[in-house]
Amino acid sequence: MRARYDYVIVGGGSAGSALANRLSADESTTVLVLEAGRADFLVDPLIHMPAALMFPSGNPLYDWAYETDPEPHMGGRKVPHARGKVLGGSSSINGMIFQRGNAGDYDKWASFEGMQDWDYAHCLPYFKRMETCVAGADAWRGGSGPLKMERGPASSPLFQAFFEATGQAGYSRTDDVNGYRQEGFAPFDRNVYRGSRLSASRAYLRPVRDRKNLDVATLAMATGLRWSGNRVTGVDVVRPGRRHQSVEAGEVILCGGAFNSPQLLQLSGVGDPEVLRAAGVEPRVELPGVGENLQDHLEVYLQHTSLQPVSIAPWLKKWKAPWIGAQWLFFDSGVGASNHFEAGGFIRTNDEVAYPNLMFHFLPIAVRYDGTAPEGKHGFQVHIGPMNSDVRGRVRITDADPFHHPSILFNYLSTENDRREWVEVIRAARHILSQPAFAAFDGGEISPGPSVDSDQEIIDWVAQDAETALHPSCSAKMGVDDMAVVDPGSMRVHGTEGLRVVDASVFPTITNGNIYAPVMMVAEKAADLIAGNTPLAPEHPPVFRAGEGMPLYPPGDPRNEAWDTRAEVPSAARAMAPHEKETS
Repeated sequence: MRARYDYVIVGGGSAGSALANRLSADESTTVLVLEAGRADFLVDPLIHMPAALMFPSGNPLYDWAYETDPEPHMGGRKVPHARGKVLGGSSSINGMIFQRGNAGDYDKWASFEGMQDWDYAHCLPYFKRMETCVAGADAWRGGSGPLKMERGPASSPLFQAFFEATGQAGYSRTDDVNGYRQEGFAPFDRNVYRGSRLSASRAYLRPVRDRKNLDVATLAMATGLRWSGNRVTGVDVVRPGRRHQSVEAGEVILCGGAFNSPQLLQLSGVGDPEVLRAAGVEPRVELPGVGENLQDHLEVYLQHTSLQPVSIAPWLKKWKAPWIGAQWLFFDSGVGASNHFEAGGFIRTNDEVAYPNLMFHFLPIAVRYDGTAPEGKHGFQVHIGPMNSDVRGRVRITDADPFHHPSILFNYLSTENDRREWVEVIRAARHILSQPAFAAFDGGEISPGPSVDSDQEIIDWVAQDAETALHPSCSAKMGVDDMAVVDPGSMRVHGTEGLRVVDASVFPTITNGNIYAPVMMVAEKAADLIAGNTPLAPEHPPVFRAGEGMPLYPPGDPRNEAWDTRAEVPSAARAMAPHEKETS
């Protein structure tokens, strides 16, 4: 490492990898990436084989293994949160599902004061710049970006039954949940390319590692910021063997994610003075929003056994692992080459929401995220949970030791609206899985099972069984209000100079899907803001909005002639039969 860099990026994860690529494109600019985890070696199948995604979580070689404080509305359970401990960050260990969210998410961002340039029209060109949609580029999708993504084949009998069942339940198909119309069901885009995981590190960082103005230091943990007045001038770093050193910086960009970025801010004296003093840290910059507004998606697995041997359960047998590995290693194919989250969709659970608030991931096996399956039986499941919960939590340091995890609390299930939506979510999913299309396969619901039926029984089961969808965000939000942390026009931390934050923590509200794609979009847009480049011009292709007389397919698509052009995709409340909406 050099003694000084123009930009020091703290965190070599999703956002950090993208920023390193874009900022180092200027040969006159020196860039250092500090990654506290290790390198993402190409010879490591647990990172690069898509089907191996269950193994890194909980493994200290790959996972920082955070957990929440006892969640008061979940019986005091501590909920584990996996975070990537490797270059590429969580993009090196996640489920590889690529979801932008809904156009309405970004229009909601723009409704906050000072956020007008973060609406869908301004974000769309950055989504397009970062991606290569293998299924084809169009007005909504990019065709020449670093993130190449395959679309799930979703060709097994169980996937076909799922699509047929959604139609029988009253819902429509869509061509692309990341395109003109999110609402509906379709094969999903995945960060899988030629049979391997395409993490942010592989897509953005590895292709430019030979740039002379870019250095990447792994096993390098940032422990604090160096200051001159309110200007950040560098970073304190600990390397293997507890070797301490400091690096000077023209600017420091925090890309540690929703836990690490607020933690490092607080350790460095930026935050709520009461929180800082209680942890033994002298306040430097008063920003009460640091660590507040924390959001996430909670999810459950609704599981059924299968009467027919058509799931992928037999491939979980340990003796088949060598064959799976050989197929993947030598032919980029086979069971190992898929994340198996190949399809799903989005619906509205009630008529009060303007756009989908429930996402389905369908999986052709009954299995938990850690790989445990119910007695090795054939089965299938949907991963489900509210996408726009009004629950809010916080991240706070409890002492001045950077090696201690912060206190994390999401307050899952703490609001009446959240609990109501959870009941709607379970009933909507059961409505789909009970359709005739599944009759030949369905051996009965095994989780939660028929004994969980009333509203209260559903809430109790969710409290006992739900897991995080691993989408922590919003803990250092952009904006200009009293609780905002980051300036939306520059990504600078309010009240400071030479300090910016670019990661999921800057979201003002969580998006209604997996958050990897929005994080990468934020990084792409932030790179222009930081480098002083002219921002990409906003784009205004039409997007489907339920109830606004929009055609089901993009305007001009001949398939619209078969539909009333004012056709409306029903919410779950209207798609379900009246007796199925009744509660016990």
